[in-house]
Amino acid sequence: MKEQRSGTKERILDSALNLFSEKGYDGVGVDAIAEQAGLKGPSIYKHFKSKEEILDTLIREVDSYYEKNFGSKLHPGKIPASAEELVDISWKRIRFTLKDDRIRKTRRILAMEQFRSPQVAKLATRYSLENIQGIYQKLFKEMMDAGVIRQGDPAMLSMAFIAPITLLINMCDREPEREQEAMNSMKEYMNYFAKQYLQENKEENVAEY
Repeated sequence: MKEQRSGTKERILDSALNLFSEKGYDGVGVDAIAEQAGLKGPSIYKHFKSKEEILDTLIREVDSYYEKNFGSKLHPGKIPASAEELVDISWKRIRFTLKDDRIRKTRRILAMEQFRSPQVAKLATRYSLENIQGIYQKLFKEMMDAGVIRQGDPAMLSMAFIAPITLLINMCDREPEREQEAMNSMKEYMNYFAKQYLQENKEENVAEY
């Protein structure tokens, strides 16, 4: 899924996203960003004061884009009413994470820049752990209250659910040729998880995707 955007500022941001994700922040100069955006180097400063501001703008924009399409701790989305819905909702989030061009490239930037910038390191932790864990903690708490899954510690349950999936997504980033293998493993794991924690009288709702 590749988002098409128009306008000079948007072209600059798209060019920076492409280049930063391929070469890293330090490996890209302002002139290279301008050239890919179809501009002369100095004209980029009409829109951004520095390369740092370009990166900061990219991060702010993707933050809003990610929450809108994936959710957040404050806005976790629909509460699953069955194991089938849990798997379906989670699978949509996984596909968005892996297939959305903007998110995939931003994740690569965060992975590279987390060792350079403490601010980016905190953001990477928020995206890869805290936000996802918070979403599923809330979802599992609501599902427990509704009697959809067995009672337990929703924080620990959310960690158990997201940890293998996060590891498999990281594997896809390192070895993209193994993406289908990883996706198959994620499907199998989610169905296994749902069968383990779903209330016995609702086991027939588990879907095999």
